[in-house]
Amino acid sequence: MSTTTRTTSTSADEFKLGAVIITMGNRPAELAALIDSVLAQEGPAVELAVVSQGVPMPPVPAGVRTVELPENLGIPGGRNVGIELFGPNGRDVDAVLFLDDDGCLPRTDSARLLREAFTADPELGIVSFRIADPQTGQTQRRHVPRLRASDPLKSSRVTTFLGGASAVRSTVFEQAGQLPAEFFYAHEETDLAWRALDAGWSIDYRADIVLHHPTTSPARHAAYFHNVARNRVWLARRNLPAPLVPLYLCTWILLTLVRRPSGEAWKAWRQGFREGWRTPAGERRPMRWRTVWRLTRLGRPPVI
Repeated sequence: MSTTTRTTSTSADEFKLGAVIITMGNRPAELAALIDSVLAQEGPAVELAVVSQGVPMPPVPAGVRTVELPENLGIPGGRNVGIELFGPNGRDVDAVLFLDDDGCLPRTDSARLLREAFTADPELGIVSFRIADPQTGQTQRRHVPRLRASDPLKSSRVTTFLGGASAVRSTVFEQAGQLPAEFFYAHEETDLAWRALDAGWSIDYRADIVLHHPTTSPARHAAYFHNVARNRVWLARRNLPAPLVPLYLCTWILLTLVRRPSGEAWKAWRQGFREGWRTPAGERRPMRWRTVWRLTRLGRPPVI
């Protein structure tokens, strides 16, 4: 555990929450529904921040903090801007929620559950919500952030989180840094998660805190296969002890081959993988070996 002193509010009602929503302006109805679901939460109001990425700001209620970016900074870059709308590293609030603009909180007790979770456990740094399709109620396997994902209704300690359905304690940003903006899209959550775990924080997957989101495929993003491969290399180069870097990347090469991507997808993946080696990965801060062991005990050693 980190030796940094950790404090928390004396009661759940005193624990301040802020929510960051980034938007490309192409889902105004969904954005409005999401904002309404945040405003409908029980207890003290959740502060709201909306970041428009290279587009005019859609209509939002009075009191919402907003910024119009001149260009699309990508998912982590946009969320980092949102964090700063709550002060440096989000210090005006105790925790920051990240919510996809086409999602919706179907329950009104989600904020209360988050406040209770964070105040009950001062070492809890990140909470990952359960994502469920609003029509079927089903949770995709990829949305359960652990290897044993057969039961999405089971809550547990995990080693990563879901970027568009999560809450991060503001102190985590101060100690571990914000999301890696250069990733643009893919694996930015794992980069922050590993750094948070190395700083001694814990991450929980909470099946009872739900975000409704339509079932989608990650490959809907044009740069998916390229960014997945490039950022996987960057993730390893930035965070893993040197002996684990080739083990981790070889494992993912084999898994990618087993999944038999299409010709175009495989080409984009190879290009991204090469770029990950040839371009700067950002600051290297290899995790401690005791963090490697901690990840292993949690069921996901950092070689997969």
